[in-house]
Amino acid sequence: MPLTSPVTVPNGTVRLANDSPRTLYDKCMALAGNLWWSWQPEIINLFRSLDPIRWRQLGHNPIALLREFTPERLEIRASELVLYTRIDQAYRRMNEYLSSSTPWSRRNVGVLGSQPVAYFSLEFGVHESVPIYSGGLGVLSGDHIKSASGLGVPLIAIGLFYNQGYFKQHLNDKGWQEEDYLNTMTEYLPLNQPADPQGNRITVAIQTRTGTIYAKVRQLNVGRVRLLLLDTDLEENSPEDRQLTSRLYGGNNRTRIRQEIVSGIGGIRALKALGITPGVYHLNEGHNAFATLEAVRQRMEEDGQSFDNAASDIAQKTVFTTHTPVPAGHDRFDGALIEEHLGPLRDSLGIEHAHLMSLGRVDTANHTEPFCMTVLGLKMSRYANAVASLHGVVSRKMWHCLWNQLPEEKVPIGHITNGVHVPSWMAWQINTLFERHLPAAWSEESIAPADWEPIQNLDPGELWETHNALKNMLVSFARRRISRQCRHRGESDDIIDRARTVLDPQILTIGFGRRFATYKRATLVLSDIERMAEICNDPQRPVQFIFAGKAHPADNPGKEFIQTIANLRNDPRFANRFVFIEDYDINVCRHMVQGVDVWLNNPRRPLEASGTSGMKAVLNGALNLSVLDGWWAEAYNGTNGFAISKGTSHTDDKITDQRDAASLFDVLENEVIPLYYDTDEHGLPVRWIRRMMNSISTLAWRFSAHRMVADYTTQAYLPAAGGTSCNMKNG
Repeated sequence: MPLTSPVTVPNGTVRLANDSPRTLYDKCMALAGNLWWSWQPEIINLFRSLDPIRWRQLGHNPIALLREFTPERLEIRASELVLYTRIDQAYRRMNEYLSSSTPWSRRNVGVLGSQPVAYFSLEFGVHESVPIYSGGLGVLSGDHIKSASGLGVPLIAIGLFYNQGYFKQHLNDKGWQEEDYLNTMTEYLPLNQPADPQGNRITVAIQTRTGTIYAKVRQLNVGRVRLLLLDTDLEENSPEDRQLTSRLYGGNNRTRIRQEIVSGIGGIRALKALGITPGVYHLNEGHNAFATLEAVRQRMEEDGQSFDNAASDIAQKTVFTTHTPVPAGHDRFDGALIEEHLGPLRDSLGIEHAHLMSLGRVDTANHTEPFCMTVLGLKMSRYANAVASLHGVVSRKMWHCLWNQLPEEKVPIGHITNGVHVPSWMAWQINTLFERHLPAAWSEESIAPADWEPIQNLDPGELWETHNALKNMLVSFARRRISRQCRHRGESDDIIDRARTVLDPQILTIGFGRRFATYKRATLVLSDIERMAEICNDPQRPVQFIFAGKAHPADNPGKEFIQTIANLRNDPRFANRFVFIEDYDINVCRHMVQGVDVWLNNPRRPLEASGTSGMKAVLNGALNLSVLDGWWAEAYNGTNGFAISKGTSHTDDKITDQRDAASLFDVLENEVIPLYYDTDEHGLPVRWIRRMMNSISTLAWRFSAHRMVADYTTQAYLPAAGGTSCNMKNG
């Protein structure tokens, strides 16, 4: 509706006549209804300005915030803050974005325009207000679909809706992780139920030998991308099946296989019910590999093909991404579970149980070998990739058994290195600084290295001042969270007051935030506790650490790592130098990567497939201090961060850990700390700032999700859809 006659509201602010209180409210709700807002700083600031305290308390959820306003109260607040024009401009910008194509898509998507990509993942981390993710895999999936939206790649995403998500973490008075599972208030999420072409709400059914599982289809709009989420909380289901999608990674193997048939088989059926015919199936990890079997069944039914011919056709359209370099991390199911859950589908496919099991076995003659989802994904795809160059080497070695007639280097698993969604992770203060130097619309389309060269021309003082402002924000955030943690544990007022003064924004700050799996070695910095105490409390060059992360509920060794770090608050040598922030999520990660000086990553090589948190830190000027594993093995050039060890591992893990710990301390004491505290007459660490610029200019474009999605499109999606040829599998 066009806006016309301006009128004056009580405080003298001008608004447009037919922008009634209800229209204003509806526009704000429309903005909140598409997660595009979550990477638009001006819209985030618009929501925040309505009520900054409630915005924080409500977990940055704009729908929950707006539900606390009536249309009339919102109009009063908008007039007080002069928000009419900002709301109207944001609403117009969103509609223009959603209705337009992009120059990149017009040049590159080709046949995908009529045959979109169906992108399957078991979790999606788009924003902290939509808690259907646990960690890196989910955040990567969220970044992938946001960049697909930004580039204009036609893509439909499919996953599960977890009413309780992952768990909420808190530490008890002994520093031990405890888990809470809370129901999500779905009325405060921008969910809707899509309808089929006849206008009917969609429910899919998945038959098993022991009954039928039903799932309704929910939808989130993420920019130009539709994210379909299957939810089994329906009256038609048994109590067991109603809980299937309540928790992410909960339950046993039986729960897992039932989740995976809902996501994979149910996802394909949801697409068909919506009238969507994908040109490409992208399986993000093996969890969703059953989707290929349902796609084969539909092809057989529609075209009268044999199983072998239909399987060959679907494999040609399938892209499979593996993320896990640890054999134990791949889902495996015994034959009885497979028959119970895939038996009806197998009947429709016209194949024997042994044939079905062979699709998930390395040794097809070994009838005791369990069914592996990754093996199914590899066998049912023609385009397979790891998520970093080194991970490609590891994956080819791990799965050489499937192609033992080939040399290991010829195993058909290539790599497309992960990336992160720049607008989501870069602080708006940094964004504002860069906008004066980078090409127009750089944050939405720029993936060329030359576009980032102007970063070298930034004013060092301005970059340092911006960084320090973000660091101060991180310290304030950490103090709030840590004092709240103390209050929740019922600790004394003195302890709570001390928590409000932890950390010092003037000293070197190192961050470590990730899943607390033991191979990530969170406690490596404590391997020489006395030496670390001296480093932290050096009167001239002190250092402090901020840790955050969750251990899997069943991972007691990981919980012990958390306890060791968290309980340092009781040691006077570390009380103000080591802090642990509970309940690591997208919000905590955002604050950390935007505010720390150094991002620490010290996994046991080569067990880090990629690692994306360090890429997020790059965008904000933090320097990486990392083992040469995952993405850092192909990113470090000697001038854009710091390296731990020399990229080798001993056959004895204890020796590897000792060597890496020695290198970590050596690099800290002789490279990182001296460089940070080496300042000129104006108090600027000029050489440190130069390294920040080198890091941003050489890495930000290369490890962006836009570059990643562009690579998937040209190297995998288009060939799979019948476009250009591709040799990605040659590594």
